[in-house]
Amino acid sequence: MNTPAKIKIAIIGGGPSALMLAARLDNIKFDVTIYEKNSAPGRKFLVAGDGGLNLTHSEPLEQFIKRYTPSSFFKPILHAFSNKDLQEWFNAIGIPTFTGTSKRIFPQKGIKPIEVLNAILKVLKDKNVNIQTGYNWRGEEMDADITVFALGGASWKITGSDGSWTSYFKNKGIEIIPFQASNCSYKINWPKNLLSLAAGLPLKNISLKSLNTRKEGEVVITEFGMEGSAIYALSPQIRQQLNEHGKAIVYIDLKPSLSSSALIELLKSKPSSTTMTKYLDNVLNLSKSQLALLKNLTTKEDFLTPENLAAKIKELPLEIIGSGPIDEAISTVGGISLSEIDTNFQLHKLPNQYVIGEMLDWDAPTGGYLLQGSFSMGYKLAEYLNKSTVVNP
Repeated sequence: MNTPAKIKIAIIGGGPSALMLAARLDNIKFDVTIYEKNSAPGRKFLVAGDGGLNLTHSEPLEQFIKRYTPSSFFKPILHAFSNKDLQEWFNAIGIPTFTGTSKRIFPQKGIKPIEVLNAILKVLKDKNVNIQTGYNWRGEEMDADITVFALGGASWKITGSDGSWTSYFKNKGIEIIPFQASNCSYKINWPKNLLSLAAGLPLKNISLKSLNTRKEGEVVITEFGMEGSAIYALSPQIRQQLNEHGKAIVYIDLKPSLSSSALIELLKSKPSSTTMTKYLDNVLNLSKSQLALLKNLTTKEDFLTPENLAAKIKELPLEIIGSGPIDEAISTVGGISLSEIDTNFQLHKLPNQYVIGEMLDWDAPTGGYLLQGSFSMGYKLAEYLNKSTVVNP
């Protein structure tokens, strides 16, 4: 009896979504080949691990889903393969994880990013997945029954994700949303004196608000403006304002643990023999960078008036006038419009061609959400293809 020929799947790109897809596809039914531009897959995956490979986050799934834009798109994807599922999968392939104090999830201490990647690649080798490196796809039709595109967004060009693929899809009549930086630095024209006092210093235990969204975390004052987890998480709100008005307002709360009324009472209690600066340092434990912000971004009258100073401590406005270069951004939004794919990532206009990962127009903050989103898309597509092996004519 003749064995049915395997269905050939070409995966173009070798990032997290592509690797998970290949790892989960049924190798009895499919003949899978990954086509990677670089000399080895997972280049951006390794770059992301330079400061510690943050695989995902441990918060409850329903709250986890809300971190994504649009969350409605990601809800079924993350229910199919959640943050808990990803932890269990890594543990099953020999990469135990731990949850840090920030609730972010990392490989167990001592496990290097390259070891994580090698564990994934071993899964692919055991499933006879073919990996062709040095393959720079330029729009040609692949020798495959099914083609999956996982070419990445437009940040970190050195890793190979340069967004150059957009012209191919535009020529096919597919809507492309222009790429924009996300999870990036933001430009603020600081007073020179502030920079001389605070450039390079962190602002810890603060919260930032933009539009109706508030995020807690940490940021760093830079010559360019500001960067760090708290402001990265507000990228959608800041980007909306920049697109609409050419500038964005972010409000910083330098003392989220205290209410305005409590602050006013404390400030009114300042002894006349103590300067306000010394009092803020000793009693409120404001850092050098926090004091520099207050003294340089408030009038002398406001600084010395308890009610006004309390208002500034709780809601100090910062004007953002631009974002950092797209190539220096951690991630991008834009790419193929979500309206161009069905619920299984297949392009409406190109049957048997699928798109996953950062090629699609979605957003998520740092903290493990970006990697989880990509892994989950790869997993969900694999599960769909495993159950639906008939290629459309």
